[in-house]
Amino acid sequence: MRKLLPVLLAIAGLVGGGGAGYLLRPPAAENMAAEKCGNPGTETTGHERVLPDDGAETDTEAVPAHEYVKLNNQFVVPIVENGEVAALVILSITLEVAAGATEQVYAREPKLRDVFLQVLFDHANSGGFGGAFTESNNMDMLRNALLEVARKSLGAAVVDVLIVDIVRQDS
Repeated sequence: MRKLLPVLLAIAGLVGGGGAGYLLRPPAAENMAAEKCGNPGTETTGHERVLPDDGAETDTEAVPAHEYVKLNNQFVVPIVENGEVAALVILSITLEVAAGATEQVYAREPKLRDVFLQVLFDHANSGGFGGAFTESNNMDMLRNALLEVARKSLGAAVVDVLIVDIVRQDS
């Protein structure tokens, strides 16, 4: 019986995971395309028909106002307590920028990483990653500080700083 129980649990886990994956799968691509093209009130596909004043049809392509630039590597911030590393906070950051500014972000990424790390270290040293560090006010203060230094480096091209992943690993 002791040898049978782990096998039964593994089979139950596989069946449960497979069933959940099947039920939670994204809709089929052709269904999404039909919804976007055929149903009024849904998002556009990026191509729209426009009728000018003279009644002739022309194609125009909708241009996105913003782009999202994921910074290549995660940020690792040590939390130091009593002179020793007590924890590590790991973050992934994405920048929302004006359309066409992606190359500018990648060209300045080393400088951005440097100023972001300084903000993150200051936040850690002031206790920002202690306790309920994901509290709304705490995260807003961190995002605002990151946005301020990003705009100093890249100017008004930076619209927002998005913290897309954050994990604290205690030692």
